[in-house]
Amino acid sequence: MGCFTFIKLMMGLFNLLISLGGLTLLAMGIWVSVDGGSFLQLLGPFSSQGMQFVNVGFFCIAIGAVLVLLGLLGCCGAHKESKCLLLTFFSIILIIFIAEVAAGVVALAYSSFAEGILRAWATPALQRDYGSDPVVTKIWNATMTELGCCGFTNYTDFVGSKFEKESGGSLPPSCCRTDSAPCSRDEAERSTVQGCFKNILETLKEQANVVGGIAAGIGVLEIAAMIVSMYLYCHLDNRVS
Repeated sequence: MGCFTFIKLMMGLFNLLISLGGLTLLAMGIWVSVDGGSFLQLLGPFSSQGMQFVNVGFFCIAIGAVLVLLGLLGCCGAHKESKCLLLTFFSIILIIFIAEVAAGVVALAYSSFAEGILRAWATPALQRDYGSDPVVTKIWNATMTELGCCGFTNYTDFVGSKFEKESGGSLPPSCCRTDSAPCSRDEAERSTVQGCFKNILETLKEQANVVGGIAAGIGVLEIAAMIVSMYLYCHLDNRVS
């Protein structure tokens, strides 16, 4: 097997991996866009700043779809030994790579304000909307039940809230170890159930690490594919002669 044939096979492998990476990025973008709306409900009226994360999800969908098509384009270019297709493939991959780097910088910049948003704004939204907004109430009940926590900080987030006033002084059942209604302030204080803040923040960081790892892997594949495609492009004339 000659060197040129081996490079063509490598090109096909890289394009297959790029297509798979595109499908992964596409699925990840759909997941972020769908589940991101639920997270933004927790932030109440201040969710507009968090929309940047959902916008990144739409960006992932677009890039993922383009990567799948580019994988097919690269395979065609290598198989047909077309300099035009190879150059087009290289140029588009380069543009996408630069866009991904820019998106990564934006994501890192906005991740720094996540903790501040959760602490400063989510608790007031919780006191105001929990019990009155069905969507917020359902999301919070599911979150507190799944994570075994109460409010953001602890049960005090519900003290003086609209929910406590309307329920005759009772707090959500998750704030008491007995996990049953009614849950009074005294019982919640004795139960010492921790708040959801640390769990939510840790979950967000874990998801961000997954997204970052996938993006880094795809970036390495893109660099390798650009190198291989440019090698084929430069050596096609020698191949013909």
